[in-house]
Amino acid sequence: MKPNILLITVDQMRWDCLSYLNHPAVDTPNLDQLARDGVLFQHAYSATPSCVPARVSLLTGMSQVATGRTGYADKVPWRYEHTIASELTKAAYHTQCVGKMHVYPTRNLCGFHNVVLHDGYMHYGRFKQQTSVAESQAETDDYLKWLQERVGSDVDLLDLGLDCNSSTMARPWHLEEKYHPTNWVTSQSIDFLRRRDPSKPFFLKMSYVRPHPPFDPPQVFLDMYKDKELPDPPIGEWAEQSDLTRSGLDPVTSHGTVPKDRYRRAQAAYYALITHIDHQIGRFLQAMREYGVYDDTVILFTSDHGELMGDHHLYRKSLPYEGSAKVPFIVADPGHQLGLQKNTIVDQVVEMRDIMPTLLDVAGADIPTTVEGKSVLPLCNGETPWRDYIHGEHAFGEKSYHYITNGKEKYIWFSQTGEEQFFDLQEDPHELRNLALKDSYKGRVSHRRNQLIQELIGREEGYTDGEKLIKGRVAKAVQEHLFT
Repeated sequence: MKPNILLITVDQMRWDCLSYLNHPAVDTPNLDQLARDGVLFQHAYSATPSCVPARVSLLTGMSQVATGRTGYADKVPWRYEHTIASELTKAAYHTQCVGKMHVYPTRNLCGFHNVVLHDGYMHYGRFKQQTSVAESQAETDDYLKWLQERVGSDVDLLDLGLDCNSSTMARPWHLEEKYHPTNWVTSQSIDFLRRRDPSKPFFLKMSYVRPHPPFDPPQVFLDMYKDKELPDPPIGEWAEQSDLTRSGLDPVTSHGTVPKDRYRRAQAAYYALITHIDHQIGRFLQAMREYGVYDDTVILFTSDHGELMGDHHLYRKSLPYEGSAKVPFIVADPGHQLGLQKNTIVDQVVEMRDIMPTLLDVAGADIPTTVEGKSVLPLCNGETPWRDYIHGEHAFGEKSYHYITNGKEKYIWFSQTGEEQFFDLQEDPHELRNLALKDSYKGRVSHRRNQLIQELIGREEGYTDGEKLIKGRVAKAVQEHLFT
């Protein structure tokens, strides 16, 4: 029988928060073991680093241009013929998702046989005057219904007083740990092992909402970090050093100077959420052994995007810097189903759109012509050549941008102002020095700029005439010609 496939996704986890990569504080023993049982890609990126566009590319294998999602926009219908789940369903897999989907309509199956859903706090499903009954979170969220049945009808996602987008506030989870959404995803996934069709291989997507805010780890995990010496965030020479408007005091700020104690609590809680997820992944892997499917399963672990967590006085995601755009990416093969060169690190650049073709390759399934990504399995066995770069972007108001990177250097163009940044990531992995105006880097900057121009030819925004970049064009979160 074909290998089972387990896709584990988390939300808003930085690429560097793995003890396998010698992080100075974070402990991730189970993810470390997955890396030892497979291949870790140290230059994996989310081309459009926020939830919706990243997840569209992950599920369809298409670039942000082809999906039409070049920024964050809710309530745009998902009308994609080919997804990982639809193709694996055709290939006779039993397909299931547990946890976050972040699609529209909310209960869109996207090719899965079944979805047990928890998207976290969804504004469009909560704002009373804007929400239809069919899309209200009270009707669509399986975790919330499950929690209210066990704890009480008055329990809610807002009880902790933490905003769903605050990366600067934290407090411990207030209920028993078994009621935490991270534990719920694991419990529901274990139940799938009990209920699955044993005559078919399975494809399970375990999709954790954390470490996305709210930062609410169980106390035992927060205790691991609250008194520990934690690393200071890198602050680039180019970063805004003052905060005259005191933006850092806003609990949902995306930039600014945050009070030190508040920041340290949030940092500790963020790391604690990651270790909590790691322990729950370990719980599920043990259940897989008990059900006798562990050695028959190929596992891919990743995040939809990162978390800036104070880098350059910035927070949350959506920006092109490493903390936001770079993600963990592990392919594990504990039972030697694929014959991978285990316990190795690959330095070729990969991205979200490579996940679908990789998993279809594992299954020996046909890859639709709509897929633009590439299977990473050849890289897992030391094969090259590979792509030279990826193109990323995000409509983000005045900070809308495009970037080109190969994991070793990065070119950024801010489309509204025309500002350029260039980082030598081998010499300066924390992006402290902007080299865009340095004479010795002019050739490299020009080379990457020309690559971006080629990527942008024909775009409806009019970013280029084919010879130069044109600043000030309105950046669009959704490519209108694909949705009209």
